[in-house]
Amino acid sequence: MKTIEELDSQAKGLLENFRKLEKVLPKDRMAIPPQEMPSQEPEARRRNTGEVALGYTEAQAVIEANRCLQCPGQPCRESCPVKLPIRDFVHAISQGDFKGAIQLIKEQSLLPAVCGRVCPQEKQCQSNCTMGKMFKDSSKAVAIGRLERYVADRERASGTVELPKIAPSTGKRVAVVGSGPSSLTVAADTRREGHDVTVFEAFHKFGGVMQYGIPEFRLPKAIVNAEVNNLRTLGVHLEPNFLVGRTKTLADLVKEYDAVFLGIGAGLPKFMDMPGENLPGVFSANEFLTRANLMKAYDREHAVTPLPEVKRVAVCGGGNVAMDAARTALRIGAEEVYLVYRRSRAEMPARAEEVEHAEEEGVKFHLLCNPKQILADEQGKVRALECLRYELGEPDASGRRRPVAVPGSEFELAVDTVIIAIGNVANPLIRMTSEELGLEFNQKGLIVCDEEGRTSLPTVFAGGDILSGAATVILAMGQGRVAAAAINKMLAAK
Repeated sequence: MKTIEELDSQAKGLLENFRKLEKVLPKDRMAIPPQEMPSQEPEARRRNTGEVALGYTEAQAVIEANRCLQCPGQPCRESCPVKLPIRDFVHAISQGDFKGAIQLIKEQSLLPAVCGRVCPQEKQCQSNCTMGKMFKDSSKAVAIGRLERYVADRERASGTVELPKIAPSTGKRVAVVGSGPSSLTVAADTRREGHDVTVFEAFHKFGGVMQYGIPEFRLPKAIVNAEVNNLRTLGVHLEPNFLVGRTKTLADLVKEYDAVFLGIGAGLPKFMDMPGENLPGVFSANEFLTRANLMKAYDREHAVTPLPEVKRVAVCGGGNVAMDAARTALRIGAEEVYLVYRRSRAEMPARAEEVEHAEEEGVKFHLLCNPKQILADEQGKVRALECLRYELGEPDASGRRRPVAVPGSEFELAVDTVIIAIGNVANPLIRMTSEELGLEFNQKGLIVCDEEGRTSLPTVFAGGDILSGAATVILAMGQGRVAAAAINKMLAAK
């Protein structure tokens, strides 16, 4: 693994040679190698909560941006849920116009530092990058997310963050329930139009899953807080410790506000319904990560949030949340961390980068295995996870090969902690307190909406995980943008 200094020096050399070209042809851009992201060494980072990926240097950002072929059709933009002007902001970076680049991004998104870090660009904008397709290798795509992160970080470090202008007051009031990515997007887009906007958050801090779910080493909370503070600067009111359904009902908000947006997420964790799940030492990933991230339980000298000493941890699941939980366990002192997943690595839904980082840090993967039961010791605490080996059969409805149990293949993993990370469903509170109002839900407990995010109630809209189930930050933002546009249109008509 090369140091920042080595990577920067290499990029400067490439940039110097590139600028000597009299005429730049596509083959010249294709000759530029993709820029490696500087990062902490695995042995160091597995025991600290500092950010793993350290970000491009200026020379790296400029030379990486010059790899872009500037396609007229902009296929990358078509794959972006919020339709960022990717070609144009990348071109601005290639010319050293960093201010122009961030201004282009913020026409569509006020969360560039977040999206540049946690969005699965390799499955969205970068999956359609012409450069990657020409090489028939997705790893050769232009690093759009890393470039977005670079200009966002550069602007924040400058201390001169520019925010969009606000239209004259309309006198209309908008209530936004929840403060995750879809809600923050709606708050920003409706506030721009001059509406009075209030965000209601159940926790004491704002940011939703970005605050309580994504670990510090992937998304520093200072960045989330900075993005939230931008909304304050725009004049958005932020109300913490406000649980809709308890503090006030949805019916109350409908009476008080001209429009209501529900971005309450899907925060009720799933379990596996296996023996031993109620033992002390068994956590949902939600609880474990909330204690570690939102409540900073990893800081044992200062935090009052309890989190037991863990030595040998098993994490059940194969998504990004499972990777977050496993890597967090290392950082709070675990000696051994096992990740148990019933399919192979090829079917694992987590981002490839997160899987690689987990492996580098020492997480041990038990693939084609599934938990069968959690075993207790004489004191009634977790002592082992009994697993069953699997093999892959025919593809199921998701397109992935179905795991088939191998009879008689049971084995035990000696652990003192088990973390279940197999997904979440909608919290039933909103349904329990609003169904009589006429709010429609589907069989999974998710809110039913039309293509504009409008629910069965004429002034109530929804987006994010409560609409689609657990998804990504950028997809939630995309739904928020659609709903905000519909809210603005409705209020303008009034």
